[in-house]
Amino acid sequence: MEELSQPTTSDETVVAGGTVVLKCQVEDPDDSSLQWSNPAQQTLYFGEKRALRDNRIQLERSTPNELTISISDVVLSDEGEYTCSIFTMPVRTAKALVTVLGIPQKPQIFGHEQPIDEEKIARLTCRSSGSKPAAQLRWKKGNKELKAEGTEVLEDSNGKTFTVSSRVEFRVTKEDNDAEVTCTVDHESLQNSERSTTQKLQVHYKPTARIEPHPQYPREGEKLQLQCDGQGNPV
Repeated sequence: MEELSQPTTSDETVVAGGTVVLKCQVEDPDDSSLQWSNPAQQTLYFGEKRALRDNRIQLERSTPNELTISISDVVLSDEGEYTCSIFTMPVRTAKALVTVLGIPQKPQIFGHEQPIDEEKIARLTCRSSGSKPAAQLRWKKGNKELKAEGTEVLEDSNGKTFTVSSRVEFRVTKEDNDAEVTCTVDHESLQNSERSTTQKLQVHYKPTARIEPHPQYPREGEKLQLQCDGQGNPV
């Protein structure tokens, strides 16, 4: 007896809130219908017949050789192995692993006391929750990259997503006054878009004075004016 071919499927990755399409194909259906079931082994569709009452799950295509369904508004609990089966003798099956990406929340910057005196050490923490897998955080001061002092990854209470924290330390100078420190979260779920938070520094620094004579090279008996320019923060 000629051996029947196995159904074919493919693994899929989807962002939480998005739509995933599951396609199952078989070359020789042998007068049997294809079936999709979820990781809990609940039947979703048997041929073109819906088996599970979930309006997120829709039939896309049903032929003797193909059963394609879609799941919209995907949530993290939808992740797992989905099974396509065809009930010949013996039963033939194929697995499709669905991976759901958790979208990180906009990062927040903590620990900065405004204003800060020049030559003091600024210690900042950036935090973002909800990513799956864990996101990456990066820092900039102006256009210059800042190296993180440490990164911490904690599992969220749902047991599926992660909170990521990153710390930086640097000595501030008066040139840092009004400088922007930015924390950006990088994650595959963001698909070429960025999520970032910016904190503007306020630096207090001692005033400096500069005296300029007018004219610069006075002659004897000529009236001399002295102008004093001071710069400091606060003024």
